Amino acid sequence: MDTQAPSITLTELEQAINYWRGLRPSRGEERSLSPEVNALAEVYALMIYERLHTLPVERIAAAAMPLIDTWRRQRV
Repeated sequence: MDTQAPSITLTELEQAINYWRGLRPSRGEERSLSPEVNALAEVYALMIYERLHTLPVERIAAAAMPLIDTWRRQRV
């Protein structure tokens, strides 16, 4: 049974980013983002640029969707 929501809100995406930042904090002198946080940040940037409050899952990059799914599973 697929429990995946048909979209993600900006607030939910922020929570997912914070979840992954906790698991994979930025490192190094340059404080670069982890690959996980970077993938979600690209989705976040799209939403901000297009002034979206929600984004359909079909528009989420393939690299970001598993990260969102993992975050959603840990919330339950």
